[in-house]
Order: sequence, then structure tokens, then C-alpha cells
Amino acid sequence: MFSKILIANRGEIVLRVIRTAREMGIRTVAVYSEIDRDSPHVLEADEAVCLGPAPSSQSYLRADRILEEAKRLGAEAIHPGYGFLSENADFARACEQQGLAFIGPTAEVIETMGSKTRARQTMIAAGVPVVPGTESALADPQEAVEVARKIGLPVMIKAAAGGGGKGMRLVEREEELVKAVEAATREAKASFGNGDVYIEKFVARPHHIEVQILADTHGTVLHLGERECSVQRRHQKVVEESPSPFVDEKTRAALCETAVQAARAVGYRNAGTIEFLMDKDRNFYFLEMNTRLQVEHAVTEMVTGIDLVEQQLRVAAGEKLQLSQERIEFRGHAIECRVCAEDCLAGFVPATGRVTAYQPPEGPGVRMDSGLRPGLSIGMHYDPMMAKLICWHGTREGAIARSRRALREFRLRGVTHNLDFCDWVLALPEFVQGDYSTKLLGEHPYSLDHADGEQARAAALWRILHEAEGEVATPPGNGSGKGKGEHSPWYWKHRSL
Repeated sequence: MFSKILIANRGEIVLRVIRTAREMGIRTVAVYSEIDRDSPHVLEADEAVCLGPAPSSQSYLRADRILEEAKRLGAEAIHPGYGFLSENADFARACEQQGLAFIGPTAEVIETMGSKTRARQTMIAAGVPVVPGTESALADPQEAVEVARKIGLPVMIKAAAGGGGKGMRLVEREEELVKAVEAATREAKASFGNGDVYIEKFVARPHHIEVQILADTHGTVLHLGERECSVQRRHQKVVEESPSPFVDEKTRAALCETAVQAARAVGYRNAGTIEFLMDKDRNFYFLEMNTRLQVEHAVTEMVTGIDLVEQQLRVAAGEKLQLSQERIEFRGHAIECRVCAEDCLAGFVPATGRVTAYQPPEGPGVRMDSGLRPGLSIGMHYDPMMAKLICWHGTREGAIARSRRALREFRLRGVTHNLDFCDWVLALPEFVQGDYSTKLLGEHPYSLDHADGEQARAAALWRILHEAEGEVATPPGNGSGKGKGEHSPWYWKHRSL
């Protein structure tokens, strides 16, 4: 086993890895940008080194500096977390060349599964069902018209090297295809440096289901059940749960077996995720493979009792998995809410501020994966996710109730956040019933009418202040177009509530 590892990331995922490493007697090295100098992940690591200025291109994406510091400080392996360099094949290859273990799959697997078109080709060859569409990048926009006529409209245009909704377009009319392909190509080129796009049939009202995979270098490939990830806004996940309330036992068995089959087809090792789209009739299709630890891995840990980071470290050190499929037990239900710095009433724009108070919820079955502390500055340089709230209960009904209680108990001041929004999501009838699709949030726009708790109090104060000045009071997030700077209810919230 390693004696020291470097964690090439920031925030809550670094703290998550540090905790497991500490339990295993492994020393840790954190890296940070100048703006993150006083962040909890820096303070908790055994050692820490500054990579450079705040922009990630000058710090967290500096693969050369990370490798240099890992060697200098005597680290034997690098855990990439998620985001940044976690799915960068060149970085994984460079680690191996420098004699450092990359805690993840091989560079070749990352390259294969990082290209959506190559991944589709690989899955088709392995007999894994995929959504009908092209197996390679479109040669030109006109090809999209020809393919759409064969598979039928509507269709999705997707970036071959993409993710997070970038380079993606839904097209419902043939006359819109050419412009959609051109726009998706431009966006893909700007976002990923690769303008290749492909086309596939649009699955109406799909469920986004993913299966957690764990594989070692000795031929063992296991699944740890599925997660329901259909609560999404602009293709970004908001709430995840395990198991999926929509998947029945027969479908679950087929789904998980297919995921194992997909992992074997590429010679996978370490922790990974096979993602599927599932239609209303529970037919499922391969969507993509994430060759890293997922943000939502915690719900799987809560229902299986298996520490995925520990298994990652053991696999990377060459150990054989001391698990078998028959011995993995699934108990109860877990729900994760992503806590983000964003103004939900102003179009979910990222928010900034300094944390003036932080008191996370507690109690049975409540877990916080957080990189927050009082005094921490939240800026615009990185992803707005600040923490994750994960709640477990023996039943799904109990998990929802516990999550809502924890969300309302959570005290976070100084930066605008989405805690009230998450509470609202968990109360939506479709969510409570457990039959919702990726269209859920699109069909239920969030506005001041739905705001509760802190949002409602802030808006009420905003009205009082402006009515006192004789102004027409229409709070932001309610169609007024206002809400920036000192005219936002959040300005008053941070200073007066």
C-alpha cells in the first residue's frame, strides 16, 4: 500500500479522500491555488503546495507542476478526484511514465471512453444497447439530415468529446438541423478543443440511470447497484438517489449485468460509472462511461456500506478486491443534494460571497461532504458546488423526510445558496411518487412563488425596503429582469437578516 498520495483537486472531494487515506495510514499532499490558501482541504492535508494563481489553467490544470511536486514530496500515487484532470488521458499516461500510480483506469480506457463516438462503437461491438444514431462524427451538416430521415425526429446533436450539456442541441424539425449542427460544432470546439459532433435519436422523457462499477487488475468486475440521476437542470445533476424508485428488480438485474459487460469490454479497472438512458417502458441504452469517481458516489456508499475511495486505493496498489457480487448487500435508501453557490431566483446564476456562518445538519443517517468553513471566500473561478448533503434511511419515504429536515436545519450565511430550492424539489409530487424524468425541473420552473424559508424572508424584506421608497416592488426571479448587485434581495439578506 502507498505511504503517501497527492490529491490533484480542491474542496470537498479532497477532504473525502484525505479521511479514507488517514484511516488507512496513508499521508496526503494537497495542492491549491493562491485563492484557496486557507481552504479546509489545504489545512487538513499532511502537506500542501501552492500551484499558482486562481485561474485553473494556471493552477489545478498544471499537470507539469502537479507531477513535479508529487515527485519532489515523495508521493507514490495521484488521486485526481473529479473534474480538472480526472479524465485526462495524457495526465494518466504522464503519471505512469513518472513512476506514479494513477488512481483510476488506464490512459487507453480514458481515451476510448472519453470520445462519445468511440465509446458507442465499442459498446455496439460488445453487444451493449445504444440509442440509434451515428457511430462516428458527422462529416458535414447535411449528413445529419440524411440520418434524421432514417431514425426519425426528434434527434439530439452531441459533442463527441463533450459533457455537461456543452455542444448539445435538441432538434425537432428538419429545417433546424443544419444550423443546430453548426452551432453545436462551434460550441464543442470552444469548450473541448474538438468540434466533432454526432447524432442520435431523442428519447422522450427519459430517466438518467447510472451503475457504479468496481474492477481490479485481477479480472474481477463488480457492480454496486444503480443511482437515479434524473433531477437535472441544463443537463447538470441536482439531486441523486439510490436505488432508483423507477427500476424494478427484473430491469435492475439486466441493467447491472449490462454495465459489468460494458466494463469488461474495455478492460476497466478501478471505480467507474456506466450511464444509461431509460425510456418509459424501461428499455435502457448506453449513454456514456465516466472513468472516475462520481460526485454522487456517496449514495452508493450509504446503501452498500462500501468505502469506494478505499477500494480505489487498494486497486491502484495492485490488490485484489476482497469483495464478491453475492456478498454485496443493498440496504435502505439514500438521497444526495448538491449544495451550490447560486441565485435560484435570478436564473441560477453563480453566486459569490464570504461564508459568515456555517452549521451543517446532524443526526442519524446524515452525512456532509463539505469544503466549507466560516470565513471562506466563495469566488467565480471554480464550479459553484460547495458541499453535498447525503441522507440515508431504511425507506425512501424516510430518506425524503430526513433530507428535508436536514436541509431546513442547515445554516449557511454570507453566500447565496440553493438549500431552499433542493427542499422544494424533494416536495414535488412527481419526486415523492418516484416517477420523474429528466424533464422534471423543466416542467416545474422555480420562482418566488415557490420560495420558502430564507428566500421568502429575503424577498419580503426587499419589498418593504423598496415600497418605503415609493418604488414598484417586483422581486427578482419573478420575471422583472431586475435583481443584480444592491437591488437583489440577496444583498439585503447578507447584510440584514
